[in-house]
Amino acid sequence: MTSFVKRGTALVCLMGVLTMTGCGTMSTRGKNTAIGAGIGAVGGAVLTGGSALGTVGGAAIGGYIGNQIHKR
Repeated sequence: MTSFVKRGTALVCLMGVLTMTGCGTMSTRGKNTAIGAGIGAVGGAVLTGGSALGTVGGAAIGGYIGNQIHKR
């Protein structure tokens, strides 16, 4: 996979995260989940060379970690 496609995938995921975090009605935990999922998706895509499974898996793991941060 070319570096152009990798950068494009990362940019799309980052833009999704930025869009979701702009939602003022989300709870802190919801924002953490969205941010974690976005970062995880980008990380999964980069680590697996843009694999859809790696991207989805990274998003799931990142979302879970983000959801558990500051859990009471």
